[in-house]
Amino acid sequence: MAGENAVPRTDSRKTSLLSRITWTVLVRLFRYKGWRFEGRVPDIPKFIFLGAPHTSNWDFVVFAGVVNEQAVEPSFIGKNSLFKWPMTRFMYDMGGIPVDRSRKGGYVQTVAKAIEEADRMSLVIAPEGSRSSDGRWRSGFYHIALAAGIPIVPAWVNNETMRGGIGEPIWPSGDFHADLAKLAAFYKQHRPDCERFDVLAEQAEGEVETPGSRPLPEPPKG
Repeated sequence: MAGENAVPRTDSRKTSLLSRITWTVLVRLFRYKGWRFEGRVPDIPKFIFLGAPHTSNWDFVVFAGVVNEQAVEPSFIGKNSLFKWPMTRFMYDMGGIPVDRSRKGGYVQTVAKAIEEADRMSLVIAPEGSRSSDGRWRSGFYHIALAAGIPIVPAWVNNETMRGGIGEPIWPSGDFHADLAKLAAFYKQHRPDCERFDVLAEQAEGEVETPGSRPLPEPPKG
């Protein structure tokens, strides 16, 4: 088990006091609330770590606690404006990857390049995009996984029971809807009470549109 105030960075430089305090507070909150998770993250160097459903501000605390308990170094995508002084060092210490979302399609390649250059990378993403989601997922996580050639590891949470779990990695095949169907099946199995995952299953079947303007990958031929 990782230490209570573990800071998930392994480079040689000393992390900022603010980041160390932040991690300590997050982990203590996670343990105080009594969260329990089943499953383990896979022993692979790089993957996309999905968290759903995203319904509460506590979700950030939950995933901070989970990655600490499982000794995972998390990374996340953030607007490049958030990395300006005086927050620059703190954002990098927390695992941030700055991206310019105004560049059409550019952020996927930026993140894929960061993954390629890293020895290890656990990129945490909430695929719904916001707490007010209707259940449909944005496709950015899939484009990144496909471009970087890394698997997707799903994790579910239930804020009412304070329980959650981690699934087996899913390697992107290039068929977004087929892979989304696998993810929907996983989430519906563990959260049959969550209506958002009914919508996700409909999205996987093509019955509802995927939000965002980015073209979806074409299924492989043959």
